[in-house]
Amino acid sequence: KHSRLFYAFLLHPHCCHRNSTNYIFPSPPVTMQAIQSSSLRPSPVDPFLKTIPQFTNVKPLRPKRTPFISASSTTVSAPTREKDPKKRVVITGMGLVSVFGNDVDAYYDKLLAGESGVTLIDRFDASKFPTRFGGQIRGFKADGYIDGKNDRRLDDCLRYCIVAGKKALENADLGSDRDKKIDKERAGVLVGTGMGGLTVFSDGVQALIEKGHRKITPFFIPYAITNMGSALLAIDVGFMGPNYSISTACATSNYCFYAAANHIRRGEADLMIAGGTEAAIIPIGLGGFVACRALSQRNDDPQTASRPWDKDRDGFVMGEGAGVLVMESLEHAIKRGAPIIAEYLGGAVNCDAHHMTDPRADGLGVSSCILSSLEDAGVSPEEVNYINAHATSTIVGDLAEVNAIKKVFKNTSEIKMNATKSMIGHCLGAAGGLEAIATVKAIKTGWLHPSINQFNTEPSVEFDTVPNKKQQHEINVAISNSFGFGGHNSVVVFSDFKP
Repeated sequence: KHSRLFYAFLLHPHCCHRNSTNYIFPSPPVTMQAIQSSSLRPSPVDPFLKTIPQFTNVKPLRPKRTPFISASSTTVSAPTREKDPKKRVVITGMGLVSVFGNDVDAYYDKLLAGESGVTLIDRFDASKFPTRFGGQIRGFKADGYIDGKNDRRLDDCLRYCIVAGKKALENADLGSDRDKKIDKERAGVLVGTGMGGLTVFSDGVQALIEKGHRKITPFFIPYAITNMGSALLAIDVGFMGPNYSISTACATSNYCFYAAANHIRRGEADLMIAGGTEAAIIPIGLGGFVACRALSQRNDDPQTASRPWDKDRDGFVMGEGAGVLVMESLEHAIKRGAPIIAEYLGGAVNCDAHHMTDPRADGLGVSSCILSSLEDAGVSPEEVNYINAHATSTIVGDLAEVNAIKKVFKNTSEIKMNATKSMIGHCLGAAGGLEAIATVKAIKTGWLHPSINQFNTEPSVEFDTVPNKKQQHEINVAISNSFGFGGHNSVVVFSDFKP
């Protein structure tokens, strides 16, 4: 009995950290071979295994490390990318809601122009806050995507999710009646959020305090919980496949991409809508981050407040919006004649296990996550020549990320790295979604948007950060980083699609 419990613990996916000791067991039964097949990739949400195999005469051998590729390695064979069209994951649609509007091309044009979307907040009276600006979305309209009655009720977090998701489907040639060409039982939704329906939650608390429980809206719970964006989008479009949300603070979107891709690779879905949504620029949201002392207070010049890697950075700038991708198997995309935009090569997630808000000084969590993502993608560090960095403009976080990146990429001269947050602010759970779209657009256009507000760059950065002006760059392989409070690290890898 104790032996079985021990193996159940070892086999739980959360115990399979890449830096943990792995034990070698004798050949397991067929069911375990299927689970451990090299062609299958674990999901961060895999449940406990229902059946624990009966091992006999098991002796722990010397620890066996998963071979990884480092820039200095000369003994490891060249990595190989996935070739099975059932397991190759391609991007066929992109949709967003942003401070620059709801059109992907217009959004990227604004980024290429180096335009800042950061302004003084006027959604509420922010005059008494030490930070009075953010990447606030103005003039958002859901006409044609959400019916009027629901549009008036929904929290903005949910509205952004639904509009971005439906626009992504349109971009994937699955708008209106065209979605009849797919099996909706094998199409899922995985859109996460860091904060959830914060306006609905705040209004409900205020109603309770001021008027009593009878004045709390019956939509308080449904519209506040983090899974409802995925649920409502699925209800609207009829997708019956995997559906849930992941909430890992500012790493949320990348976690969702990683999990969605693994559902496809395991054959559980043909197509997934994945990404993140956030709408936290309200008094309690702003006040909460002020209390964390995380925000810039450059109220006299808000458009230059988000300045990643600059010596004079003083904190991040809040943003909001949604960014989602339509991800599907190559086989499925070809079969339905889908427009293939780019390829998702792989990804990884892990945890610093260090501090609630501060990154590890040695960068171990981030560097190991990058290495794991490259291994999952079948890519060597030398193939990567573009990084969309997390780069929030915080004092400690920016350099911690750079130091971790330099551990993986020994030669930084060929790599360009930029910061989308310098223009749109930090969109929290939606940040990775909006940055993934910027990454894919960079791959397709051959143009990198600038990192604006680069006035006095930290000398230790040692990367071309595309300062203040766009640059042409032919991207071979790109990675996009996202990290969140709690030590959550996530990295996803993209490239142009090549048959």
